[in-house]
Amino acid sequence: MIIPIRCFSCGKVTGDLWERYLQLIADPRKTDGDAMDELGLKRYCCRRMIMTHVDLIEKLLKYDTIIQIPLHTRFLTLFRYTPDGRSEKKQNLGVQYS
Repeated sequence: MIIPIRCFSCGKVTGDLWERYLQLIADPRKTDGDAMDELGLKRYCCRRMIMTHVDLIEKLLKYDTIIQIPLHTRFLTLFRYTPDGRSEKKQNLGVQYS
């Protein structure tokens, strides 16, 4: 979701390179390898960090609701607790509690 700050293998800082990488590969004449060479990514572990990253935040924001429902309201709606503490399902079964 968020680009890792450092390479998992060698520890090189790669988090600041993501935006520049996207700008470089926007040019159709430039290949991924050329863009990474220009950014100074020589090791294959660092190249992996940039090349295999998937920016899921933009995709997930499409599914964000416009109206935010408070968490306690969602919880109560999900489990449908009744005021006396019994769940609606148990109440419908006719189970008597003492």
